[in-house]
Amino acid sequence: QVQLVESGGGLVQPGGSLRLSCAASGSISRINLMAWYRQGPGAERERVAVITSDSSTNYADSVKGRFTISRDNAKNTVYLQMDSLKPEDTAVYYCKADIVVRSPWHIGNYWGQGTQVTVSS
Repeated sequence: QVQLVESGGGLVQPGGSLRLSCAASGSISRINLMAWYRQGPGAERERVAVITSDSSTNYADSVKGRFTISRDNAKNTVYLQMDSLKPEDTAVYYCKADIVVRSPWHIGNYWGQGTQVTVSS
């Protein structure tokens, strides 16, 4: 069984910062792509940032220059540093990972449970 657990969400004022973490656990052989998605009120889920196993990154235009995705392969963890936050960044943030699982052997996409980020004064 593989599990992704997110942490770090909360309430922050506009212009502030938050750092999200997402740790994967279980019978993991390797983690390929890791990504952060978000879903705002009444909106569809959108991909915010993605990072490959060799740490190449890509960002949505709406967060470029403000958000930074990184990963620690030894800890099976992905991070999202969010700076210069805006009210429109308010959403539930989800991590997603493309994981090679040992037992039983298979490749699957796994999601975290989500963490709420609210940007408001």
